[in-house]
Amino acid sequence: MSQIDQILAQAVNDPDVIETNEWLDALESVIDTEGPDRAHYLMERMMDLARRRGANIPFSSNTAYVNTIPADKGAHCPGNLEIEERLRSYMRWNAMAMVVKANRVDGDLGGHLSSFASLANMLGIGFNHFWHAPTADHGGDLLYIQGHSSPGIYARAFLEGRLSEDQLIHFRREVDGKGLSSYPHPKLMPSFWQFPTVSMGLGPLMAIYQARFLKYLHARGIADTEKRKVWAFCGDGEMDEPESMGAIGMAGREKLNNLVMVVNCNLQRLDGPVRGNGKIIQELESDFRGAGWNVVKVIWGSGWDDLLAKDKDGALRKIMMDTVDGEYQNYKAKDGAYVRANFFGKDPRTLAMVAHMSDDDIWRLTRGGHDPHKIYAAFKVAQDSVDQPTVILAKSIKGFGFGKSGEARNTAHNTKKLDDEAIKALRDRFQLPIADEHLPAIPFFKPADDTPEMKYLQERRAALGGYLPQRRQQADEMLTVPPLSAFQAMLEPTAEGREISTTASYVRVLTSLLRDSSLGQRVVPIMVDESRTFGMEGLFRQIGIFSQVGQLYEPVDKDQVMYYREDKAGQILQEGINEAGGMSSWIAAATSYSTNNRVMVPFYTYYSMFGLQRIGDLAWAAADMRARGFLIGGTAGRTTLNGEGLQHEDGHSHVMASTIPNCVPYDPTFAHEVAVIIHDGLRRMVTNQEDVFYYITVMNENYAHPGLVAGQEEGIIKGLYSFKKSEAQTKHRVQLLGSGTILREVIAASDLLMNDWGIASDIWSAPSFTLLARDGQDAERWNMLHPTDTPRVPYIAECLKDTAGPIVVATDYMRTYAEQVRAFIPKDRSYKVLGTDGFGRSDSRAKLREFFEVNRYFVAIAALKTLADEGAISASVVAQAIEKYGINPNKPNPVTV
Repeated sequence: MSQIDQILAQAVNDPDVIETNEWLDALESVIDTEGPDRAHYLMERMMDLARRRGANIPFSSNTAYVNTIPADKGAHCPGNLEIEERLRSYMRWNAMAMVVKANRVDGDLGGHLSSFASLANMLGIGFNHFWHAPTADHGGDLLYIQGHSSPGIYARAFLEGRLSEDQLIHFRREVDGKGLSSYPHPKLMPSFWQFPTVSMGLGPLMAIYQARFLKYLHARGIADTEKRKVWAFCGDGEMDEPESMGAIGMAGREKLNNLVMVVNCNLQRLDGPVRGNGKIIQELESDFRGAGWNVVKVIWGSGWDDLLAKDKDGALRKIMMDTVDGEYQNYKAKDGAYVRANFFGKDPRTLAMVAHMSDDDIWRLTRGGHDPHKIYAAFKVAQDSVDQPTVILAKSIKGFGFGKSGEARNTAHNTKKLDDEAIKALRDRFQLPIADEHLPAIPFFKPADDTPEMKYLQERRAALGGYLPQRRQQADEMLTVPPLSAFQAMLEPTAEGREISTTASYVRVLTSLLRDSSLGQRVVPIMVDESRTFGMEGLFRQIGIFSQVGQLYEPVDKDQVMYYREDKAGQILQEGINEAGGMSSWIAAATSYSTNNRVMVPFYTYYSMFGLQRIGDLAWAAADMRARGFLIGGTAGRTTLNGEGLQHEDGHSHVMASTIPNCVPYDPTFAHEVAVIIHDGLRRMVTNQEDVFYYITVMNENYAHPGLVAGQEEGIIKGLYSFKKSEAQTKHRVQLLGSGTILREVIAASDLLMNDWGIASDIWSAPSFTLLARDGQDAERWNMLHPTDTPRVPYIAECLKDTAGPIVVATDYMRTYAEQVRAFIPKDRSYKVLGTDGFGRSDSRAKLREFFEVNRYFVAIAALKTLADEGAISASVVAQAIEKYGINPNKPNPVTV
């Protein structure tokens, strides 16, 4: 198209083409002489002026579909890129061999090849030039590795000598103790992986809060984290998970310049294109830039630089922008001739640009995510960021190198089996020195230690302090846990006429810990905008709310004793209405012993109903990470939170907690139980450095507390102890068990049974049916596998074996919670469970307990009916009790209404 034709085409929508060109020429001149930064500044000033003068200039957070860093501005990679490319080829091969070998032995083992294939160059640049291991001078960088790329990380560790060939052969075969986990799992490989990043979406979310926690530690003088970076690798398809994008606004607001997120934009998710009809890079750029991030797009490799330099009229840039991701995927699944005809052929000007290039030349035009020069320049910009988090949007090819076997194809994600021809093609493409006769065995390849490649590999990691990923299993420091007597006020009976809740008891224990000379500064209170609900607002002034900028305003309640105080060295992490964020902060603190060599004691206090059910996946991630800390479910139980209704009442969190093996859950009733349980948690997690975390439910219902009786401690910790034994000598006797606030209904039922029916009852407090069940299951398993040895007796059976009468249990949770122990009840004893199955309701506590049939009257009826079933009393007695207590026998089942 001639210049005259271009002017005529522009004139259709431009009333003064000559003036327009003059402005554009002026801008070109500024860029050429003063640089793009100056041009950007002038344009921003002009747009600001235009808007102030009333011009309607729509906002756009997008830039052109080209690399953010101009070709002549990027930092130069100092490494030996020839050697690095050979090393990457070895890693690609070994990652492939690992997965394919596993699936030739067992075709159902699975595995993923395509993610590492698209990430290899990015990971290589990071490992060789940027990521520091922990040393005396550097705390070490934290890596959230894209989960599906684990074979490539193992392949690198194999070359480094950290993993054996036998371990690679046993990829995804861990049961015998020598295999490698499918994804990054600290639980399964405790000295290797730093963080789990599967389920997808959790890595980006946890990385953001991890970066903020490093700022928290530094601001409070607990650890020097100034040099450290958090790098999170995630897939473009993964960014559709709400958790992936849910906290990017916080990262921008908090100016987390220690955070780098690398989105591997290979344009494909599991089933097909991420945005076949759009452009995922442009979409993500808009989201992140609008959230205050520094966005670096790495779209085109160096081979495109000359073509873009020649694109004076913008024809190539227009095709780049107009082409949708579905087309880009198609181009890389075909060949150079197809790209020439269908990409460059969209405009005669672009077709002419590549007339001198062969089809092979066109095919070798790489995407930015495979160009080490472009990657290094982007990583350097991210590393040097001073006031923003950085996201690198790197365009790559899923299954790069696998050709017809999966490169850029919809099936790429599931590629795990390759035939001999595909293996040979991969060998040839990456020029591996493996003879044809050895290919059927798919041998691992590892050069001799004295080769240039292996020396280079070791030298690069030595220069950065050592190997990554690596995980610290124990903190070096030893902190002193205060004695149980430090919580003496909670161990004594409440004063006559005084009533408190277990929530208040917990807050008093926490306050005592905050004042402790050894642990006080290591306690991390985490809230999600419910502090006043739990009576914790007094901590605002006492220890302050962490803010990197302090408090830039005078709080409206400054004249109050408990005013809202933000502070640069504040101790509270206030996450707003954000359970996932609160849990992510808790995880960062609960794993600080590993990531920072600093023992922290986090207490995440939240509205119980919005806890485990909302953050269940994160709770499992915490278990995987061997987290240590306290989760406090406030206003817990189905009936303790009166007036709130269906979605606010928790009757199942203990059932969910019971599914996590290293979660230690309790439902205490009294202040002394709370104190004993928290002290035991401190002993196990701080003194013994055990990889467990505690879930404790507390309630905001006020009542008197009896205080600790010496000798009850062990039973509290194990999950059951004798609270009160009846001294009455009666014909019939029952055993009544309960937990949480419903234990008080059980106590009241005991009085009814004695006063109205002459039946004595022994009362047991059961702070943890889950721990009782685990103990019973352990004994049952031991007995099964040791049939000739003396059988072990479950703790609950041992407690109840010398008692008399049926056993009746009531809790504020679903029946399933207490049903866990049925198998371990003495075989000759009846076991009746009451629970709060069904949807929540709004009403008073008394009415709710009547509705769910867990109040004192239903407990008494259950005891009488069980005695009648055993033939101890007449069924007519049960009928009399139903009438006496005004119970409607035809009331609807609460489960169904």
